[in-house]
Amino acid sequence: MVMLSDVAVSSIQHSLMLSAGVARPMLWVSQVKVRIPNLTNVEHAWKTDLTGALIMQFFDQQAVEQALPYARLVDAIATGLQEPIESPQRSHYEPNHDNSTVLIMPAWKAQKLMGVKLVSVWPGNSAIGEPAVSAVYVLISCANGNPIAVLDGTELTLRRTAATAALAAKILARKNSQTLVVLGTGALSVPMVQAHLSVMPLSRVLIWGRKADKTQLIVERLAVLGIRAEVSTDLQRALEQADVVAAVTTATEPFVRKEWVKPGTHLGLVGAFTTKMSEAEPAIVSKAQVFADSREAVLEKGGEIFQAIQQGLMATSDIHAELAELVLKQSHSWRADDLAITVFKSVGFASLDLIAAELVYESR
Repeated sequence: MVMLSDVAVSSIQHSLMLSAGVARPMLWVSQVKVRIPNLTNVEHAWKTDLTGALIMQFFDQQAVEQALPYARLVDAIATGLQEPIESPQRSHYEPNHDNSTVLIMPAWKAQKLMGVKLVSVWPGNSAIGEPAVSAVYVLISCANGNPIAVLDGTELTLRRTAATAALAAKILARKNSQTLVVLGTGALSVPMVQAHLSVMPLSRVLIWGRKADKTQLIVERLAVLGIRAEVSTDLQRALEQADVVAAVTTATEPFVRKEWVKPGTHLGLVGAFTTKMSEAEPAIVSKAQVFADSREAVLEKGGEIFQAIQQGLMATSDIHAELAELVLKQSHSWRADDLAITVFKSVGFASLDLIAAELVYESR
């Protein structure tokens, strides 16, 4: 954690540093003092130095990573979703009038804490060696309206997204699942493996990507972390071997075909977060049990689900449950039987960010 003193929020400028395929915020700080009176009895308050000057807390990528080990984060999400959090629909903008996207995602606990994430998604960046996703997160005290911390939103997003998918897989996948297949070689690939292995006794990991060199790089990065994984060059063959699948691409055209998904598979569809995107054929849902991280968000933005409804392949009522319902009844037999295909569609919602950010803040 880096302590930034004498900082006014409006004086913070942020740029991006490329590191291991992920955008990281760097801050330049002007020398402006801000004083805030009567901060006693504020649960989440700014800290001040001896002069009364404001001390802003900044959690960089490393601090966020250290505060959010996956098993702990999975448990925090399961617990946090049972608490009252207000989370309106995110704002969605396309400033270039193409598939580059800016999202603004607020959530809050009344009288306690509010968080806002600003995230940009530029799918075309992968072609020029830059990260597709970057973000920054701001925590605000609901007691007095003061910002209390800035977090690396990129790392926060990666970890909460992977932890959410792993939590759903833990509840929905067959208990004897052994093989995890990750589809995609972007920034989420390694976190997905780490998160799933933290909560499930999986024995084999396959990585599939469109480019062999990038796929090999993911395998090598996992090896450095002590995780053995294999490169898969045949998508159909990989899916036929999979017990659990995590799809984490920014595809706009579906590449997972329904006949390739074997009975008993748990399919986590994470990458498609707009109605124009799709990783799997919408027809897959017609033979699957469908679950969502958030019903409302998935029905509005979840590419495969939105398209399946538009094509008459499913109804809105065919979503069996959302994540908050799943965690309330983790011991419930959500899966019809061991031959059922379960689909967990995730587009992300702001409550997850707030749960993760609060966990980071409490680690200071």
